[in-house]
Amino acid sequence: MVSKNTICLWYDGGALDAAKFYAQTFPDSTVGAVHHAPGDYPDGKQGDVLTVEFTVMGIPCIGLNGGPMFKHSEAFSFQVATDDQAETDRLWDAIVGNGGKESECGWCKDKWGLSWQITPRALTDAFTHPDKKVAKRAFDAMMKMQKIDIATIEAAVRG
Repeated sequence: MVSKNTICLWYDGGALDAAKFYAQTFPDSTVGAVHHAPGDYPDGKQGDVLTVEFTVMGIPCIGLNGGPMFKHSEAFSFQVATDDQAETDRLWDAIVGNGGKESECGWCKDKWGLSWQITPRALTDAFTHPDKKVAKRAFDAMMKMQKIDIATIEAAVRG
């Protein structure tokens, strides 16, 4: 059964593959019901996968195979708080290594164009530090990174 409030993500035929990837990659993620089109539609045929119910880290989602007219953008992203460098590396490398693309400041895109922020808690703690000079050093260090390197952020905090 679909949650009362569910994120709907539009795909060009890749909803089931994306849901399976998320379920294999992120904790507390599953693939639920797969619904097939009861008839032909503009970008598919009767029997094609139309929607996929899934969760990403406990967040209910529906993947809609709606066709190529709408693309994912950075205006929507999943922000994943990581606890250490190993978790940061594992998630970043899974997304980028599966046909995704690196971006700046901890952002990357999966092969379906969905944006992810792989954000170590140490980074958030550093750039929200009550000492504005410490926060600025951490922020400036982050601005030079793609994947976040916690050791570099911690060095920036120390000055």
